[in-house]
Amino acid sequence: MLAIACFNWPFYLIAALAMIAALAGFLAAGAISVKAGCTLIFAGAAYFFFGSLTVSHLIYDLSDLYRWDWLTKALEGSAAKRAVVCHAGFDEVSEALAARLPDGELRVLDHFAPETMTEPSVRRARRMYPPTPGTLSCPSHRWPVESGTQDVIFGLLAIHELRSVDERAAWFAEAKRCLKASGRVVIAEHIRDAANFIAFGPGFLHFHSRRAWMRSWEKADLRAVDEFRVTPWIRVFILTPSSP
Repeated sequence: MLAIACFNWPFYLIAALAMIAALAGFLAAGAISVKAGCTLIFAGAAYFFFGSLTVSHLIYDLSDLYRWDWLTKALEGSAAKRAVVCHAGFDEVSEALAARLPDGELRVLDHFAPETMTEPSVRRARRMYPPTPGTLSCPSHRWPVESGTQDVIFGLLAIHELRSVDERAAWFAEAKRCLKASGRVVIAEHIRDAANFIAFGPGFLHFHSRRAWMRSWEKADLRAVDEFRVTPWIRVFILTPSSP
């Protein structure tokens, strides 16, 4: 939760200032209409401030997401001896995955592209958490990985930073190229749905709909063979090639 607050601190500062200003306006105002307006502003700012941080705490600190029990289901039937984990500038999972796949070979790919990934929150995250040693920087559509060699490709809370369907389709196509015939892609993401709207308000527009994700992986000739939620706000997709 603290990391989320640090990455997005300007939004939380604005919300805090809005609450202070609304409270001051409420106390100073005489007209009922002004008091009502201040109440609405205070309620909206407080909902964003406390609601999003509470949900972030539930997701990132208290849920199974980083306890990794769900990984057993995601990898069921997979040898997972050779794997790739991809991120878009902020690596929060590779060390934990390496610890849970001690007999495997894990490559870490960094797709951060400063010319297109211009959101300040991503840049703050990258400054606070530099890439781990051994990370390979590469475009999201061209990886330094041999074809047909990987058991698992992980894209965990990162691939949404590829903003267009075509960008994500190119990533999925490259993932398919690198997979063995029996391999799989494991995607974990927030979805643009009611649960994330209630939690994050307009911020849920940063996420992609399930339909948009499906269009992307189907363009790359992948299909979803399993899908489940880790929390009400995070969905995991297990993808395999539709054809060799």
